[in-house]
Amino acid sequence: MKLIRFGEVNKEKPGVQLANGTKIDVSGFGSDYDEAFFGNDGIEKLKTWLKNNQSSCPEIADSERLGAPLTRPSKIVCVGLNYAQHAAEAGMEVPKEPVLFFKATSAIVGPNDDIMLPKNSTKSDWEVELSIVIGKKASYVEKADVFDHIAGYVLHNDVSERAFQLERSGQWVKGKSCDTFAPIGPFIATTDEIKDPNNLNLWLKLNGEVMQNSSTSDFIFNVQEVVSHISQFMTLLPGDIISTGTPFGVGLGLKPPVYLKEGDVIELGIEGLGTSKQNVVAFKE
Repeated sequence: MKLIRFGEVNKEKPGVQLANGTKIDVSGFGSDYDEAFFGNDGIEKLKTWLKNNQSSCPEIADSERLGAPLTRPSKIVCVGLNYAQHAAEAGMEVPKEPVLFFKATSAIVGPNDDIMLPKNSTKSDWEVELSIVIGKKASYVEKADVFDHIAGYVLHNDVSERAFQLERSGQWVKGKSCDTFAPIGPFIATTDEIKDPNNLNLWLKLNGEVMQNSSTSDFIFNVQEVVSHISQFMTLLPGDIISTGTPFGVGLGLKPPVYLKEGDVIELGIEGLGTSKQNVVAFKE
């Protein structure tokens, strides 16, 4: 199943994208896609509800804005340097265990919303990433049991201001958490839709030019290892997002580096998880 949310900013409603691409409004189910939904077997309950109610669900027009396909996760945990070739382009050693940092949930926007360059930004960058959505509370989870705790997967552009991230005497969160720096979606694909999250093509274009084109098979730490590792240090709650890192081809790694500017257009996608598109705009209050 593909979970979507649609409508005006801060007024989104839950929906489902059917196998034929049609989008339907499932507001009648009575639950948004939040911690309570994922933590109370909401996906299976929604599947059952649809068997009796799908025919009466209103169709969503293609012109409707898509919001992020989940609301108010308790946290976004990100994994840095998790692709071998990306670590090489960044000039950093391959980590011995996952490098973790947080991204503020206030950065979340819809998949096709604008990316707004933050005030005083000089080095904003792009990062296509596979993100995991937690479906069941996870604490000290063994690798063999990880998939029991995953609700699905989603496309994420982990936008990053490199000067804030690397030059401002702080943890990476400074460069990751600016408003609009987490376009997520278009949909959450439930686990039955993705046969092997550790072998998916992912790509990103800047102004029509391919910048990133790789596979999650280049992971240093795969989905099972990442979730299990993080759960040793914190409890993962239903609806939490884990972003698994980006492959080579970011602006920081180019010679000379290339960074985002007003008017740029970013397109990205992951096999089985759809595509998104963001226009880059200047800072405004």
